[in-house]
Amino acid sequence: MAGWQQTIIVGNVGRDPEVRYLQNGQAVTNFSVAVTRKWNDRESDEKREETTWFRVTCWRKLAEIAHQYVHKGTQIMVVGTIKASAYSDKDGQPAVNLELTADNFQLLGGRDAEPEHTRVSDIAF
Repeated sequence: MAGWQQTIIVGNVGRDPEVRYLQNGQAVTNFSVAVTRKWNDRESDEKREETTWFRVTCWRKLAEIAHQYVHKGTQIMVVGTIKASAYSDKDGQPAVNLELTADNFQLLGGRDAEPEHTRVSDIAF
C-alpha cells in the first residue's frame, strides 16, 4: 500500500534564502522558518510560547522563486513533505532536525511589510 503525507506550516522566515546550483544546473534553495505556538497555561494562567524551527528546501524553479521573493522576517505558509533526523546538540543532548521539502509556498507578508499574499501559483513558471 502506498503512503502519502503533507505538512503545512505558517511562520516567519528566520534567515534569507541561500541558493546553490548542482552540477546539472538544478537550483536548490534553503531557508529556515520559525513556527511559534502561544497558549495560556490552564493551571497557572501564565502565557506560554514554544517555537519550532523548520529547515525548508526548495528545488528547481520553486528554488529560484524562493531566492527572489523570500526574505528574513517574511511571514510564509509552506506546504510539503517533512523528514525528521535525530542528532546530539552541542551539549550532547538529543535533538531533532525538521526538514520540509517544499511543494509550494505562499508569502503572507512580513513583520514590517504589508501582506503580499503572493502564491507561487500566481507567478509564471
